[in-house]
Amino acid sequence: MSILIFIIGAVLGSFYLVVATRLPKGENIITDRSRCDNCHKTLKWYELIPIISYIIQGGKCRHCHKPIKIEHLLVEIVTALLFLFGYLYFGLTIKLGIFLVITSLALIIFISDFKYMIILDSPLIISSILLIVLKYFEVGLKNTGIAIIYGIVLFVFMYLIKLLGDKIFKRESLGGGDIKLCFIIGLTLGYYGVGFRMSLICIIFSAFLALPYAIASFHLNKKNELPYGPFLIFSLVIIFIFFKKFYNLLVFFTLI
Repeated sequence: MSILIFIIGAVLGSFYLVVATRLPKGENIITDRSRCDNCHKTLKWYELIPIISYIIQGGKCRHCHKPIKIEHLLVEIVTALLFLFGYLYFGLTIKLGIFLVITSLALIIFISDFKYMIILDSPLIISSILLIVLKYFEVGLKNTGIAIIYGIVLFVFMYLIKLLGDKIFKRESLGGGDIKLCFIIGLTLGYYGVGFRMSLICIIFSAFLALPYAIASFHLNKKNELPYGPFLIFSLVIIFIFFKKFYNLLVFFTLI
């Protein structure tokens, strides 16, 4: 089962890279065949086997012999390892399904937001639907409805913060994709007996994750904008994995 999960992760990782790099450019991910980035030669099926094809070909295109971007191999390996970790940590449970959904979304957002400064709507919509279905089987209809409400509340809360930030800084302070992503954060963490508080902790934690990158980016590249989506979604992934520890921390500060 571990081997099967690893293979599925590698295959989906290859697909996630296609989604994250093609959709922002308006390319079709269904009908357009995979091709070399250098010579644009259409690739055969045996050139597209995740991880294996890259290793066998020595990281080069069979046609033009130019190097293939290492990101192809890295995304496939990272996705496979995350899927395997999720299986070993959660087992074959509903929580594993939720973990795989938010992890998959995290990988797509990480690529698209860092490369193109955009969070795609279609992965957000598909992830929301899958999470609602999984929530239904995990906590029932009533509690799923509560989780959806918390998602909407967090969405509205972050939208109001955006309006305030736009007014203060006289420019866009928060991207629309980041605000939509907050719905998924509220949906995922909105139940489990902690209500809205854990979602707020996720937002605060993401700011701490983003701070070192923001400082380095400003001093090295003089950039005033940064992709915030990857830090939001990875904050969600981390809190979901170590939920009990964050929950105990929340209870501790509540008692104080």
